[in-house]
Amino acid sequence: MKIIDLHFLGNTEAVAAFLLETSVGPILFETGPYSTFAQLEKGVQALGYELNQIKHVFLTHIHFDHAGAAWALAAHGATIYVHPFGEKHLHQPEKLVQSAKMIYQDQMDTLWGEMQPIAIDLLYAAQHEEAFQIGDTEIRALHTPGHAVHHIAWQVGDEIICGDIAGVKINGGIVVPPCPPPDINIEHWRGSIHLLRERQATALYLTHYGRITQVDSHLNDLEKRLIEWTEWIKPHFIAQTPMQEVIPKFEAYVEGELWAAKISNEVALRYAAANPAFMSVAGLYRYWAKRG
Repeated sequence: MKIIDLHFLGNTEAVAAFLLETSVGPILFETGPYSTFAQLEKGVQALGYELNQIKHVFLTHIHFDHAGAAWALAAHGATIYVHPFGEKHLHQPEKLVQSAKMIYQDQMDTLWGEMQPIAIDLLYAAQHEEAFQIGDTEIRALHTPGHAVHHIAWQVGDEIICGDIAGVKINGGIVVPPCPPPDINIEHWRGSIHLLRERQATALYLTHYGRITQVDSHLNDLEKRLIEWTEWIKPHFIAQTPMQEVIPKFEAYVEGELWAAKISNEVALRYAAANPAFMSVAGLYRYWAKRG
């Protein structure tokens, strides 16, 4: 598995795509946003291929930082494999784009770039445990909700491409759970972590960022911090504290965790680019609202 650094917002090790060589050509996991498409093309070329040689693209979910450039790969003739709940939003992305605009407003172009519809015959809705034989390589879909209802981890042999369900860990730092609205479900997420444990993988690939080989300790740390963040937000939600007041407090809390782990300011900026703290406040407020 080859890691392609997409240099999101000029940051190294913030957003990745993954290229796997098979007996019938290269396949791609994740595309990144369209704003980094030129970097994706450069990365593919550095590995000895052209984008039009990629005929299979496997997405972990449809958030822009993972799937925003999928339409451009489809334009080159690639089949895009996605969760059934995400298929319609890639075919008709208007609702997805409008939802993102409510959050990012005039930053949409800078962050994500263009989003175009994908023809339905180039989309494949992958079922849980469905296996795909691409040349000499089998790829198995693992539905892994919690971060998003439309999340899939992809198992290749004893390695798993995890998207966001296995968290964010940059430059050997701590693992943190990205908790954006609207789909955060802590119970489902913990169930997905349990599923990953059951697979006894030798390596996890994180879109944010890279290859993890200490799988058990990584998943244990992720689950622990997921619970801690959720419980940190709870009293603020119960007190009906406005999110605008909670966000700087939560940012300071997360910065404290990074500081305690002796993470440099430069790496902390990469964490902020990959997993902005304000999104987790919004997502966990939404989670507690659904809980009642």
